[in-house]
Parts: sequence; C-alpha cells; structure tokens
Amino acid sequence: MTGVLIVDDQPLQRMGFRMLLESRPDIATVVGEAGTGSEAVRRTADLSPDVVLMDVRMPGMDGIEATRRIVAAGGRSRVLVLTTFDLDEYAFAALRAGASGFLLKDALPEELLVGIRAVAAGDAIVAPRLTRRLLDAHTHRLAVHHESDPRLATLTDRERQVLNAIAEGLSNSEIAERLTLSESTVKTHVGRVLAKINARDRVHAVIFAYAAGLAG
Repeated sequence: MTGVLIVDDQPLQRMGFRMLLESRPDIATVVGEAGTGSEAVRRTADLSPDVVLMDVRMPGMDGIEATRRIVAAGGRSRVLVLTTFDLDEYAFAALRAGASGFLLKDALPEELLVGIRAVAAGDAIVAPRLTRRLLDAHTHRLAVHHESDPRLATLTDRERQVLNAIAEGLSNSEIAERLTLSESTVKTHVGRVLAKINARDRVHAVIFAYAAGLAG
C-alpha cells in the first residue's frame, strides 16, 4: 500500500485529494496532511510516506524549499509536485530541487492516481503537455556543457540512443519499437543509463540530456 502525505495550504484542496485517495484504497492511503512547507518537512520525517503530494505556493517555506529539504534528508519519500500553467518556473525549480515529477492541478483523477503509483514505484511522472514547453523555456537556465560532461563518455552508443529517446519523452515501449528491442532490454538499458549519469529517475535524465546539449 502506498502511503501519501498531502501538502497544500488550502484545506478544501487537501480534502478533495483525501476523498479521491480514500475512494481508491487499492492504490494509496493517506498517512497525513500538512498545510505549510515546514510542516511538510517535519511530517515527512515523522511519517516516512512513500509519496509526498506537494503544492508549490504556500506561506512561509514554499514547496520548492520543502522538496529540497525532504530530498536532502535522504529518506525513501519521493515528491510529486502539483502545479498550474502559470507556475512553470516553480515546477522546473522543484524538479531541480529533487522532485520525482509534476502534474497539473487540473489533471484527471485517474491521472493523479497513476502518477502517485508511478512515483511510488520509483519511476517519474511528468505532465505530457507541459514537459517539452517547460524544458524548452528553461534550457537557457541550465549549465550547458555540450558533450563536455565526463558522464557522457561512459555511455555506449546504444545507451546514448536510449538517453536521447528518454529526453524526447518516449516510454519504454515506444523506445523498444524505435530501436527494435524488447521492452525488457530497454528497461535494462534505462537502468544502466540512469546509474551512469547518476540520475535518480527519467525526469532528471531529461534535465541531464538538456544540460549536456543532447536535446532541444
């Protein structure tokens, strides 16, 4: 069972998320709530949830700083940020802070449930209609090295192809079709790529690819 900590400064928003999750006990259970970033950090340390459903804009410590502190603590909790179109920059900063993904607040209930399940399983989830625009808009903020990152040299040609495909937002099945490989082989390659570039998940592999000048 996936334990979820709901973080939002709006009580009605927290109630809505709780009602949704409690309607699907087969997917997740709510272990607690927090209304501020600082409370989220404390409650994450106390409860060790699998997933922290994190709002961005909150009084005092915002969701970005809370995410940074939760990730820095080195626990098993992973952060899924919820954002809106006018918070692109905040969402990008949250990913850089260590969030495992982000979804838009107007996501369908099933999309949110799938996202929580994916993040809990160690994968990353990114709102498809926001990914490319978000990264394109903020590529200039990345420290672009253009092939100078030594981690690139550790990748085989096939692994670099897989990394490029990840950067395009392709799923494992889509990568398998493109490269004429089995999906299990793709999963193996993805795991090796993430290990070699020291990326926590696919989202951070995308950021790495942009920073290295492989995507864009």
